[in-house]
Amino acid sequence: MTKIIVDNVYENTLETYYRSEDDTMPYVYGNTMRVKEFRGSSRSSVLWTTNAAMEAWNATRRTYGSPIPFRYAFKRIWEGGHGRQSQHYAGVSFDVGQSLSQSQRNRIWNVANDLGVWSYVEPQYMTPTWDGVSLKKYSST
Repeated sequence: MTKIIVDNVYENTLETYYRSEDDTMPYVYGNTMRVKEFRGSSRSSVLWTTNAAMEAWNATRRTYGSPIPFRYAFKRIWEGGHGRQSQHYAGVSFDVGQSLSQSQRNRIWNVANDLGVWSYVEPQYMTPTWDGVSLKKYSST
């Protein structure tokens, strides 16, 4: 079992959930993100995120209307993949769409950018080496 801590940014509380790898992440609708997808290659037994980030995912996935392959969201500092600063350490940055065509990634990017639910949608020219879409949710605003 994985312990998942969710910062409920609307109620200013921390919520704790216990889920298996194939279970859906808390606050995610329609089984569109499993714990193992959120975790990626992290070996941590404790994961964390915010309900605002999960709700931004829900809006993006619902508007996109098709499955979105998910690389990972959570990564601890010492697990590599990023420098000393990354929103992955907070579980609020999502790397998605690596196995999709460029036109499909463009569509995800446009949906995420146009929705206005993400704090930051990384410009596509910044992700040419891993061919994905990077979405970040810093807070509820």
